Amino acid sequence: MHRKLRMGMVGGGLDAFIGAVHRRAAVFDHEIELVCGSFSASPEKSKRTGQSLYLPDDRIYDSFEEMIQREKELPEGERMDFISIVTPNHLHFPPAKLALENGFHVICDKPMTLNLQEAKELAQIVEKSGLVFALTHNYTGYPMVKEAREIVRSGKLGQIRKVVVEYPQGWLSKYEEGNDYKQAIWRTDPARSGAAGCMGDIGTHAENLAEYITGLKITELCADLTTFVPGRLLDDDGNVLLRFDNGAKGVLHASQISNGEENALKIFVYGELGGLEWHQMEPNTLHYKSQEGHRLIRPNVGEMSPAAKAHIRLPSGHPEGFFEAFANIYRDFAYAVKAHMNGEQLDPVYDFPSVYDGVRGLAFIETVIASNQSTEKWTKFVQ
Repeated sequence: MHRKLRMGMVGGGLDAFIGAVHRRAAVFDHEIELVCGSFSASPEKSKRTGQSLYLPDDRIYDSFEEMIQREKELPEGERMDFISIVTPNHLHFPPAKLALENGFHVICDKPMTLNLQEAKELAQIVEKSGLVFALTHNYTGYPMVKEAREIVRSGKLGQIRKVVVEYPQGWLSKYEEGNDYKQAIWRTDPARSGAAGCMGDIGTHAENLAEYITGLKITELCADLTTFVPGRLLDDDGNVLLRFDNGAKGVLHASQISNGEENALKIFVYGELGGLEWHQMEPNTLHYKSQEGHRLIRPNVGEMSPAAKAHIRLPSGHPEGFFEAFANIYRDFAYAVKAHMNGEQLDPVYDFPSVYDGVRGLAFIETVIASNQSTEKWTKFVQ
């Protein structure tokens, strides 16, 4: 197959931040083109969005149900190949399920579904369909995160002993959901966000990053969640002790009331032979440390793993950031879809979070909530 993949989008209206990010990332490598969409629950807003993106009126739909049905009726050479879901959390599962059941691949924002039951059902649907499903835990797309993972895999750190991952933000330090602030309103609404607030929105990023880099799985945790802002319905701060399947211990901290913080995601991994440190706000630098010294690993400087090289886009000294990391996930997903269509195997350097990572994320949320409500010190990771 020698053509661009055709994408349909669910969500991502004109006033939605993340939809525009997904659209830019999808077309970054000329592997994908946007051909249709249902961009809002409001048909009028969906039409305005589609027209602003220069889509023909007959490919702008009032609902995702209409889009999937109408696109399926089009000739194979015209219909969309996959859908991108960029809605609030409660609207992830329904379009993903319907798309997969009608033969369309899916890429979806995180957390994957509203609850663990939906996540498990979606995993079964993906398995039954045999189609490609990707989850946009975009931080796994950074080249230095790929390099960190390969360093751990190589054994250079020895056995992993301790993992510290933190994601502090400050944007919800006040009651922003009372100010007609769309992003705050749905993220603090249990009906749309799910059972967790901060832990669902950014805690899952921290959990996913820790498991992705180390290759370890969380087996038990001890959580303390707090809702600091009066009137808020979901947690806005959380602290979690972690136990991993190799005996390593960890600490995970996520907060949206850490006043003055932006998107300060950081991870520290310590093994018996050395340690790693990575900061999302300085994404081109990976710190490699041991008792013998400290060196910085930078893109295209010295030897790098094939996985990292495959995701570096610029010469050394030019920062690669948020859009590029998202674009790496979309490109790798596109390669996987084309490999599927051609009956080929995907090169493993082109990896991306899967439906099973999505299940882990929802299991993490439910375990954190159960631990917070329990009088026991440790709660086993449910899945």
